[in-house]
Amino acid sequence: MEGSSEPRGLALLELPGELKRRGYDAVQICHFHLPSCSPEYLEHLRSALRNADIDLETLLIDDGDLTDPEHADRVEAWMRQWLDVAEALGATRARLLVGRAEPTPELIQECAGRLVRLAADHPEVRIVIENWTGLLSDAQSVQAMLQEMGDAVGLLIDLGNWRGPHKYEELARIASFAETCHAKCHFMGAEPDIEDFRRSLQVLKDGGYSGPLALIYDGAEDDEWAKLELEDAICRNVFR
Repeated sequence: MEGSSEPRGLALLELPGELKRRGYDAVQICHFHLPSCSPEYLEHLRSALRNADIDLETLLIDDGDLTDPEHADRVEAWMRQWLDVAEALGATRARLLVGRAEPTPELIQECAGRLVRLAADHPEVRIVIENWTGLLSDAQSVQAMLQEMGDAVGLLIDLGNWRGPHKYEELARIASFAETCHAKCHFMGAEPDIEDFRRSLQVLKDGGYSGPLALIYDGAEDDEWAKLELEDAICRNVFR
């Protein structure tokens, strides 16, 4: 199994040192950022993280649909391979996607069983799910999935995935279950939506959250480091 091509810009092996230089102590990496899954490359990356004292907080496995009626077994096997990679890298957590189908009790039960099985096979890495589209597109479905899995699988809460008039109420219903977070601020051009970001963070804080905040910038401007520093300042202000 191979990774994707090396991302443009800073090489992945150089990222841990740059993160430490800028004051960060942890990072999340998407599976497609890995240019290779060879044992040699994984050991080089693990060493680079260790030498820079940067925790690989989560490996984001950003593909796979366990709700696919024809290919779910194959998807589960593919996810198992990536969980092996997460363990080889020393990742604290691995986030798995669940699926694109609309939620039903039967699908939630079936997918929960697959995730619990994957978790049992990989005790060295904590599997988490994320409030995203499809099967986990609302708080009720997220709660149902977590209840079905018990303590075997946790929750990564993304503050920017849900939109609409009920966003904050929906986030509030799952905030107390979260153990890690994508602190994602929406940008309108170069300007951040500070009101939405602060309100989302406050919902998280009110839910008793005390885990890591993974800053995510997905705007169009080139200076990502500056935008991350802006997000960091807002997070510190809310959680001070």
